[in-house]
Amino acid sequence: MRSSKPILLVEDDSVDVMTVKRAFKELDVSNQLVPAGDGEEALAYLRNQRMARPCVILLDLNMPKMSGTEFLRIVKADEALKTIPVIVFTTSSTEQDIANSFELGAAGYMVKSIDYDTFIDTIKTIDLYWTLSKLPPNGE
Repeated sequence: MRSSKPILLVEDDSVDVMTVKRAFKELDVSNQLVPAGDGEEALAYLRNQRMARPCVILLDLNMPKMSGTEFLRIVKADEALKTIPVIVFTTSSTEQDIANSFELGAAGYMVKSIDYDTFIDTIKTIDLYWTLSKLPPNGE
């Protein structure tokens, strides 16, 4: 990604976290990947002033404690956090989840594939888009 800032991955599945790490390494994405196991952990990271603000958040929808939808609702309602782009990165391809995500302010919606090559292509697309896209200032 264009920025040297970290990427926050909000994902409860450790296999998916490892797959994203592997994809980042394979694609030479140099941004630090910061995994958070659920929405509550991700919010704690985002609200900790000592932690670097991520350039992008990759968000799973189906998680324990706090769903991705609830996390997205909270982040986009928070003046200090709402400018951080959130890409929903989930296994759900239901029209309702897609519509809800965009209504809540998601910058994109990508469906995770179980096929590794397709998974890599999805990460490559996310990386290319956020490398070329202008990002909003986020108060830093």
